[in-house]
Amino acid sequence: MNVVESLEELQVKAMRDPDLRQMLLKTREENDPLEAFCKKCQELGYEIYPMELIVAGEEFYAAYRRSTNGGGENSPKLLGEDDFYEMFIANLESMGK
Repeated sequence: MNVVESLEELQVKAMRDPDLRQMLLKTREENDPLEAFCKKCQELGYEIYPMELIVAGEEFYAAYRRSTNGGGENSPKLLGEDDFYEMFIANLESMGK
């Protein structure tokens, strides 16, 4: 399972489990939120590592920008842009509303 698939599966679980959602949201309070998030993912059985998460986010965002308006300066911005951790957390936060 790749990083994106793992994040999608984890997000579905977090939608169903408020305790899991809060546990993942708390990683934002750590000194190194990305490292804390990846460590928590690994404890949950998801082999997600900081560098893989960063690279996957950059690749996704680059492909997204290329597919919209040729990747020019008028391409839409994503919440969190190329940061899958920030996008994941933003989605979890929106679930609680």
